Amino acid sequence: MGSTESSIPRNRAARGTESPEPAGRPGGAKAAAGRPRQPSLAQLRAFAAVAEHLHFRDAATAISMSQPALSGAVSALEESLGIQLFERTTRRVLLSPAGERLAARARTVLDAVGDFMEEAEAARAPFTGVLRLGVIPTVAPYLLPAVLRLVQEVYPDLDLQVHEEQTSSLLDGLTQGRLDLLLLAVPLGAPGVTEMPLFDEDFVLVTPCDHELAGRTDVPRSALRDLDLLLLDEGHCLRDQALDVCREAGRAPGAPVATSASGLSTLVQLVGGGLGVTLLPRTAVRVEAARSDRLATSCFAAPPPSRRIALAMRSGAARQSEFEEFADALRDALSSLPVRIVG
Repeated sequence: MGSTESSIPRNRAARGTESPEPAGRPGGAKAAAGRPRQPSLAQLRAFAAVAEHLHFRDAATAISMSQPALSGAVSALEESLGIQLFERTTRRVLLSPAGERLAARARTVLDAVGDFMEEAEAARAPFTGVLRLGVIPTVAPYLLPAVLRLVQEVYPDLDLQVHEEQTSSLLDGLTQGRLDLLLLAVPLGAPGVTEMPLFDEDFVLVTPCDHELAGRTDVPRSALRDLDLLLLDEGHCLRDQALDVCREAGRAPGAPVATSASGLSTLVQLVGGGLGVTLLPRTAVRVEAARSDRLATSCFAAPPPSRRIALAMRSGAARQSEFEEFADALRDALSSLPVRIVG
């Protein structure tokens, strides 16, 4: 036999409607005539529990609430809304037509609040939730294996999402909030962006295996003045870095570039085909130079040209301490590569 709702007066249950409260009492007719007061989460939780169980005692047990408190919360909700949500008798509890309409809404609100609290809990815990990492194409194939291994082994609760884009697009994504962290070549010179240096790496010269400079370990930078140089397409930061190295070596600013390519893999294939030479960062050599037995690598005389790779975040980011710790861990993870760790 269903429980009797003891806190609801018997005459009200029999009538099946809410009687107006005196004008001087909060709620009642005043709430019904005017705009309903916003319900509390406790009231919505009580309403949803009774709507699910159609039994006040069972509902109270389900949400760990005393039956009088639950009954009072439901009554207060009805008064504030000016709507009868349940039809109560001594034998059973039924949802009113209005109660049926609002029960699903109440559950949606409570589920959304639950999701909100779970997200807040994840935000309080470091290295959980989503981390949207942007990476430039001349870094992604060579460093991502170490990054992914670090995340899997050290930060298994981190949902890493990788976006490979050129530098300008990555910076736009960072400043607009689409990305959280960038892995790219610096300096950027971008306001509102904090750089966390990871390492420096040298450039090497990649030539056909029968080239006069093939395999040398003391190539002077001045050799770059007259070589048939192959570069990446416009927009790649590695192209700009290579041109800077060439200018520092004395290459004329307007000196033609024989051919350009959209990626390093294509670039080294063109070198293997005898169309010219190119510059590769050391981290790319093992992957790219191994693609053909017609390629040779040469090292520059000290000090060799180099580039710096860093993580970048928005200055004052809410997760700044987390990102700084991630940078420290990534330096350790990259220490086995042919680079000079900095930071």
